[in-house]
Amino acid sequence: MRIFFTGGSGKAGKHVAPFLAEQGHQVTNADLVRLGHPGVDDLRVDLTDIGEVYSALAGLARFDELELAAKPAYDAVVHFAAVPAILLTSDAKTYATNVLSTYNVLEAATRLGIRKVIFASSETTYGICFAQGERRPLYVPVDEEHPTVPEDSYAMSKVANEVTARSFQARTGADIYGLRINNVIEPHEYAQMFPPFLADPALRRRNVFAYIDTRDLGQMVQRCLETDGLGYEVFNVANADMSVAATSDEVRERFYDGVELRRPMGRNETFYSIDKARDLLGYSPQHSWRDVLPDPRA
Repeated sequence: MRIFFTGGSGKAGKHVAPFLAEQGHQVTNADLVRLGHPGVDDLRVDLTDIGEVYSALAGLARFDELELAAKPAYDAVVHFAAVPAILLTSDAKTYATNVLSTYNVLEAATRLGIRKVIFASSETTYGICFAQGERRPLYVPVDEEHPTVPEDSYAMSKVANEVTARSFQARTGADIYGLRINNVIEPHEYAQMFPPFLADPALRRRNVFAYIDTRDLGQMVQRCLETDGLGYEVFNVANADMSVAATSDEVRERFYDGVELRRPMGRNETFYSIDKARDLLGYSPQHSWRDVLPDPRA
């Protein structure tokens, strides 16, 4: 597929865009910063400018496309670009950038007839990650039916983007899938970051004790590209286990006492449910911190 990938130079994108290229896709990275990967084409695009977005999506990706009889169209858009968290700029700038850029991408993509858009939403939509003080889920494991009522500008922008995406899908009938991505972890970060998590699970409370390996995030995007006909859907994206060494029973006893348990859970099972992605997409995460670090509870 010919894929227009926004934010391919970010923490997640710099892994997922090359992964898609390795799967045989032609990938254009639309970003303000070059990725510089030999398998991915770079195009500098300000996504808050609707004219730039239209122009980039309607244009060429590389010089060798000049040799074709006609300009090729993009088959899919993967939209990862965003101000990726709070406290990087002002709250107002975070919200405005994320909401406007997502509207522009969806507007241009659907007007140009692109029938598959995958966009990055966030774990933060559930209102736990960036809450002032402590927030607990209404029930566990947290699935896509859980209310999304955040209080911070970043998560608000992601909820707004989901509403916008659903409306564009209703207008056009395109497949538009939102990924509520959990805390993104690069492979090298297991050795750097996880030893404290294994010693003190409280460090992972705001992430519902979950995480997503960039390699499995790449698999998730590929599954979305391969799966047609779902219309509008949102999916939690996480690895199968927790980012802590404590068992699920221990986590529930210490952090979720009184929180409804919707179904029995495995010993190390993530509290950030990925059942929907497994059922509808065939998503099957392959990686774990246990591949790198010894499990102190084993």
